[in-house]
Amino acid sequence: MGAGFAATDRFLAEVKENRLRAGYVLVGDDVFLYERCRRAVLDTLVPVDLRDFCLSDLDLAETSIFEALDRAQTPSLMAPFQVLFIRNLKTLYTRGAKKEEFAALSAYFKSPNPQALVIFVADHLRIPSDPRRMDMQDKDRYERIRDTLGDWCGLVELARVDEADALKWIAAEAKRREVVVDQDAARELADALGADMMLIASEMEKLVLYAGAKQHVTLGDVETMVLAAKQRSLYELTDAISAKDRARALSLLHGLLNASDGGEDSAIGHLYMLARTFRQMLVILEKNVRDSRAIWQALWQGFRMPPFAAEDVIRQARRYKSRRELTRALRLIARADLELRSQPPDKRLVLERLVLELAGEAKVGAVGGLSPQYAFSDF
Repeated sequence: MGAGFAATDRFLAEVKENRLRAGYVLVGDDVFLYERCRRAVLDTLVPVDLRDFCLSDLDLAETSIFEALDRAQTPSLMAPFQVLFIRNLKTLYTRGAKKEEFAALSAYFKSPNPQALVIFVADHLRIPSDPRRMDMQDKDRYERIRDTLGDWCGLVELARVDEADALKWIAAEAKRREVVVDQDAARELADALGADMMLIASEMEKLVLYAGAKQHVTLGDVETMVLAAKQRSLYELTDAISAKDRARALSLLHGLLNASDGGEDSAIGHLYMLARTFRQMLVILEKNVRDSRAIWQALWQGFRMPPFAAEDVIRQARRYKSRRELTRALRLIARADLELRSQPPDKRLVLERLVLELAGEAKVGAVGGLSPQYAFSDF
């Protein structure tokens, strides 16, 4: 496969063959590729029964780099190996030179704990499938990471997957699942979902289950199970939210939850799709997009909604009067994402509260200072 998978494939090989460096930086905001890397690390290095003792998910907005490195350097009494995922890396590159912080990083990686793996998550920048089209600001951010952490850590680019690579993944997944997927069905799946691998993987799972004993997915199956499902669920939910119809929004959310397994991956998937749609609305509002013909210039490849949903999302975006309203929604989603990742006792309750807040009127000071780009950033 191409650039979108090449870097993660190399990283997965290093994990599997135990050729790991002391640290890595996962650079980019592609959620599918990030989860692919994380799952490989957990499956290989973090036994389920020891997860509470050897896995740390840290956020540099809440934990200093000094504390994080101290945890990495201190051997665990309960587990032979430690894995630390450190998010919000952008805080190392804001507000001052951070000389002490980088000196501490240099000191650690000169003599790292051989029983620890440190993985930084740089999801505040976006790497398109064609790196030549990377935004100048993101290029500068990447250069700063490479010139600093790149001296000690392996850099794993989570570049967006293009349509050709998405088709190759569908073919490989179909072979693995022993299902035949017609070429026109695969093309429709990749095109309708904008080569968004998170969505494609989710829909592929549903299509395989729908195919059942016939083990054959046709174009008609995709049109029935994917496009209609999206039209009924996600965009109806955001339509109810943007219309401030709390009762309908809750009803639609319950329909989504009842149609899924209700687990953590499912809940985070719903949040991801909500965050993506609200960011699309934000771009539409800022660029004053008024019809579907202009939307393809405003939204880049890999960040576009299915063609059938364009008019719906434009209409929903125009219900918001300011950028502030939409960034408030993104902050609420980011907060819910943090809650879900901290293993709450009731994931459904977290999502219900989020939908009620999204469909309600904004209250001054009601949302904390989370960045709207935190959850599944797309720009």
